[in-house]
Amino acid sequence: MLNLSAPDLTQNPPRSPRVRLGGYAQLPRMLDKARASLTGKIGEYHYNCPMDQHFFKFTGITAEALLAEVKLGKSDTEILAWVRATTTRLPSEIAAWTLWISELVPGGSGGHEWFGEVIKAQAPDRDDVRTFFDLLDLDDYVTYGGKG
Repeated sequence: MLNLSAPDLTQNPPRSPRVRLGGYAQLPRMLDKARASLTGKIGEYHYNCPMDQHFFKFTGITAEALLAEVKLGKSDTEILAWVRATTTRLPSEIAAWTLWISELVPGGSGGHEWFGEVIKAQAPDRDDVRTFFDLLDLDDYVTYGGKG
């Protein structure tokens, strides 16, 4: 049975980066990775990866501080209340940031080359994988048995 309070990312992927909590894209996925890291079930995922670091930079919250709150066993609702109390970001700023990160693409030729290689390996005939969120969703799907 799937336990969302303590996800096993060796068996199931974290939530899509598109899922929002309090308007923040990526936050539910980070919480899944944080919870899984605390139980040793994170698999090949990484808490505080470069995508997560965008959230931390935007909010001013540290990866360690968020992990400490998760360690207390807080629900998504309780974590959101803590995030709101800890950061000074306005709803309009959160909406703009979420739009920005949702459309984030690799920068520079090296990033584009790597991005293209991943798509080629997982779904060579796809021409709709354009953003990091598209790539993360594709990778999660293929990793757990889907065909790209």
